[in-house]
Amino acid sequence: MVLAGFLGWSLDAFDFFLVVMTLTAIGKEFHKTDREMALSLTLTLAFRPVGALIFGLLADRYGRRLPLMIDLVFYSIVEVLTGLAPSFRTFLILRALFGIGMGGEWGVGASLTMEKVPAKLRGVLSGFLQEGYAVGYLLAALAYRFIFPHWGWRPLFFIGGLPALLALFVRFAVQESEVWQKNKAESWTHLGRVLVAHWPIFIYLVALMTMMNLSSHGTQDLYPTFLQRYRGLGVKDRSNLAAISMVGALFGGIAFGLLSDRIGRRRAIVLAFIGALMAIPMWALPSGLGKLAAGAFMLQFMAQGAWGVIPAHINELSPDSIRGCMPGFAYQCGNLLASYVVQMEAGLAQHWDYGAVMAISAGTFFLLAIFVTAIGRERRGDEFGALASK
Repeated sequence: MVLAGFLGWSLDAFDFFLVVMTLTAIGKEFHKTDREMALSLTLTLAFRPVGALIFGLLADRYGRRLPLMIDLVFYSIVEVLTGLAPSFRTFLILRALFGIGMGGEWGVGASLTMEKVPAKLRGVLSGFLQEGYAVGYLLAALAYRFIFPHWGWRPLFFIGGLPALLALFVRFAVQESEVWQKNKAESWTHLGRVLVAHWPIFIYLVALMTMMNLSSHGTQDLYPTFLQRYRGLGVKDRSNLAAISMVGALFGGIAFGLLSDRIGRRRAIVLAFIGALMAIPMWALPSGLGKLAAGAFMLQFMAQGAWGVIPAHINELSPDSIRGCMPGFAYQCGNLLASYVVQMEAGLAQHWDYGAVMAISAGTFFLLAIFVTAIGRERRGDEFGALASK
């Protein structure tokens, strides 16, 4: 299940970051500005709560495996169709539909994974699972470097049909969650009552995930465009720096996930964001490739290190009987609230120094994330399924 969840999130992120890497090229074909193209990223983020709610409710009512398989096939089809989009309007519609699929995958996959792994290893495996996102970005950067210069942006999305094969792996190799079987909702009415009864923790999780998504998307989504527009870097250098940053993210997620098993979830997240604040000048301000590479690695090591704790942290805070829905829906509602950040940064960069916009935005988001994390609570190491949710 850890492998299935990791690959599902990797392939999900792969498609999302294909748009990030090819934003200017797609805009050129459709005769759109960077800010207009950023709307496609905003739509994907904004529609992710829809998928998280739909597939999360299905997961709590009917089990984790079947909704996960349906979701994998759904977003695979949308990815392939994206490569065939004949117009900007069609492209936007497909990106919104992909957002539904992307939102559904994380919540169901993360809940099933966290319910199956040992409590004492939940943090480190949380980091591994979450950094499937970094691996997806890394794969997108490599595909962009080697495929885009020869065949353009459309063939990149045809690779997105691969998650459909992963659905077969889930079908034959992954067992249903025992925690769900012990705590499954008796009816849709019962499921609704449990959701309403736990609204305070849901509100907190949405606030936390808003800050987390601002920190992530505010430092990743426009980074290749920043390197092209502001630094004047070509395809090779942009893809190299994006890849280096995601190597940092992969190691950071696992490292801070492991650390959270020892010092606590909130402490690990706060420590990671303090490190991210210190890495901002090296990430956004230097001009040399060496310094940019070091800054990209360190900032994402820290920022995505904080993210490595999240699957364990928010699944532990969620009741057993609504774990398929609550963590993923809260995550994606946070995405919705943070979804304007890409357009905001692109708009500000039209009037002010691009590097300063990126640096000030990142610093603000990191400080807010530290505050919201610190005022919350945690349930590190709690055994899932020990008691049925009331």
